[in-house]
Amino acid sequence: MTVKIKTREIQYTAADGTQLFGYFAAPESDTAVAGVLVAPEWWGRNEYTEQRARELAEQGYAAFALDMYGDKKVTTDAKQAYEWMMQTFDHANTIVTRASAALNTLAQQKEVNADKLAAIGFCYGGKVVLDLARSGAALKAVVTFHATLATATPAQTGQVQAEILVQHGELDSMVSLDDVATFRNEMDAAQVKYQINIFEGAKHGFSNPMADERAKANGVDLAYNAAAEQQSLAAMYALLARQLGS
Repeated sequence: MTVKIKTREIQYTAADGTQLFGYFAAPESDTAVAGVLVAPEWWGRNEYTEQRARELAEQGYAAFALDMYGDKKVTTDAKQAYEWMMQTFDHANTIVTRASAALNTLAQQKEVNADKLAAIGFCYGGKVVLDLARSGAALKAVVTFHATLATATPAQTGQVQAEILVQHGELDSMVSLDDVATFRNEMDAAQVKYQINIFEGAKHGFSNPMADERAKANGVDLAYNAAAEQQSLAAMYALLARQLGS
């Protein structure tokens, strides 16, 4: 059952001085609810990311689509997206610094129960929320969709507070099944509670209905998969319900 929601844009500043603009969506409610951070694909905080935030709000969560690049920059050009994404790798702490600023901003909203926080991420955004979890952020759940799994800062035992759900396409040519195996070893070594779902026949970008169009325009190996999208979203909501309630 969906509920009536409200939305607003929120300007916030990361510790590195970057001016960021997030998109907040929450149920029309007098009671503070669990909050979910939404990290975008490398295209930036676009309509797709905002749609996912609104969907979460309709299901009873407060959601905050974060801005990783500053000034809510977005693109549909893969070369530009790659350039912006790589800039966030220039300094070791940039990703966690900007994601932490977004998580703090989410937690500070009056509609949010700051004791019940989670994060989800798509593609590059999946790496963002995984690195946030690896940093020891106060998250109860983290869910990724066709995420970049590699990291320069592997999880350490006792550091990750979240239960992690990784959702991956079997035919993803950008993140291999070997990368998934490496991630599994990392999680096991750090004694993290996690689950990995592999979707048969699915490629990178499987959750985004715009993936085929972006693939054609940019010559990149993306593809939408409706079955994988629906199954992965159902698994996400099941984990959020278990960890956050609602």
